[in-house]
Amino acid sequence: MTTGLSAALHKYFGHASFREGQQELVECVLAGRDLLAVMPTGSGKSLGFQLPALLLPGTTLVVSPLISLMKDQVDELNRRGIHAAALHSALTADARRDAFRLARTGECRLLYVAPERFASDFFIRSLQDIPVSRFVIDEAHCVSEWGHDFRPDYRWLKQAAETCRRADGQPGRPPMAAFTATATPEVREDIQHLLGLTEPRLLISGFDRPNITLSVRPVSGDIEKHELLPRLVGEGRALVYASTRRKAEAAATTLTTAGIKAAAYHAGLADGERSRVQEQFSAGALRIVCATNAFGMGIDRPDVETVVHLDIPGSLEAYYQEIGRAGRDGRSATATLLWNYVDVKTREFLIDRENEEDSQRESRRPDPTEVARRKDLDHRKLRRMVSYADTAGCLRATILRYFGDPAAKEPCNACSNCARLATIGADDRLRVRKILSGVARAGERYGRRRIAAMLTGQLDDLPAPLTHLSTTGILRDEPIASVEKWIDAVAAAGLLRPSDDQYRTLSLTVLGRDVMTGKVQEVLMAAPRSKATPPPRRKRTRARRRRMK
Repeated sequence: MTTGLSAALHKYFGHASFREGQQELVECVLAGRDLLAVMPTGSGKSLGFQLPALLLPGTTLVVSPLISLMKDQVDELNRRGIHAAALHSALTADARRDAFRLARTGECRLLYVAPERFASDFFIRSLQDIPVSRFVIDEAHCVSEWGHDFRPDYRWLKQAAETCRRADGQPGRPPMAAFTATATPEVREDIQHLLGLTEPRLLISGFDRPNITLSVRPVSGDIEKHELLPRLVGEGRALVYASTRRKAEAAATTLTTAGIKAAAYHAGLADGERSRVQEQFSAGALRIVCATNAFGMGIDRPDVETVVHLDIPGSLEAYYQEIGRAGRDGRSATATLLWNYVDVKTREFLIDRENEEDSQRESRRPDPTEVARRKDLDHRKLRRMVSYADTAGCLRATILRYFGDPAAKEPCNACSNCARLATIGADDRLRVRKILSGVARAGERYGRRRIAAMLTGQLDDLPAPLTHLSTTGILRDEPIASVEKWIDAVAAAGLLRPSDDQYRTLSLTVLGRDVMTGKVQEVLMAAPRSKATPPPRRKRTRARRRRMK
């Protein structure tokens, strides 16, 4: 089979060999087992269903979330002489009829379909006329509410697949294959359940993109962001992501004013303008695009050197997907997040607004409880993203641990936090020893916030045992937010270990005890960045104070 697949790969796609993981993917799809494949952005997942589609009878049905993504893949396949078509709202009725006709006769090898089509009973009935070889779900994280781009219409795919007619004449639905780059363990479980995958083969490639250097750069506000932007994009091809349309346009203006050719891309532009920007970038005629998250999925420029996030994304899944558009040619690339806590408020507003608008657009409108639950989930994902931006630990290891990749290790020596690792001086070492002593004197029974409050002498509503320790108030001259950041840095340096439960209670590691007692004098760590903007202090109710651990 290996020789035949290599020949087909060269014949249809012009490649001399498979990338890592691609051949196993193709063989699994051809074997007819259900499949869930989780592979990094830029690893060539699409080949995993495109090549089998040319070797199997009938039509491969591909559910794809974006019209631009479908257009790119269909255009590229047709350019290679492979018959492919798409079904989505931007097509005329005649074009949709032609696509159905080609699929019914088997002339269309791949039929791309927007998920919204599956909400139509007429469309579901029409599918029964098409001999389907494989039912493929691209960007399958959209199936799960834990995924970063939840699409309610994906919920109808299980039922739709069961109505399809197999091209090989066998009973039952066609084999299903789900592909994604951004699935945590909980998302993977959700995908399997909601799609009804039967004993699926699970293929998971490493999430690490070692050629991308990760950086989080604290900034004071928008003025500093725009001062930095022309330098951050460098001289190569770059993507700049912003949270709103207005900010994307402002970024493009800043770059254009600096003599750098750039254009904005967002959903508020006319279709023709969006297509023009996308086509110019794909063709290499436009060096920089400043966009909202509407841009990029399916863009396959291998030479993107830089991705800059002007604002914090809504989730680590979205962030990983967007930075993964850099360095697809294997060469060194950079991904920089400009971090200001004020931007979190904008993202929280967008989450609330988007959930309300989504609930109004859905054909089967959910009840208010469902809307509130989904909104809460999005806010929890945002908090995970904030934890990444604010961590003192290795950025790469933080992402890999989030996705359940066992390869996570630190330091990675290729992120801004690891680059700041240095032996701290005597004053900082004394501060660290005071923090460690505070945790030890408190009996290793409390979390960061209570330890910081005790060390700074903020005793309101603290448990009695913390109000009269030898370490109580020992750092009273420092802001509590600064002490909390130092506690995070001490934990990131491996001197403290937070518990895995919701309370995150702190205990000393063996190394931490040796530092505390003076047995170890040399402490390597990334000291907190003084420029980071702390969250605004809120007045806590008595009930919230009692819950604080």
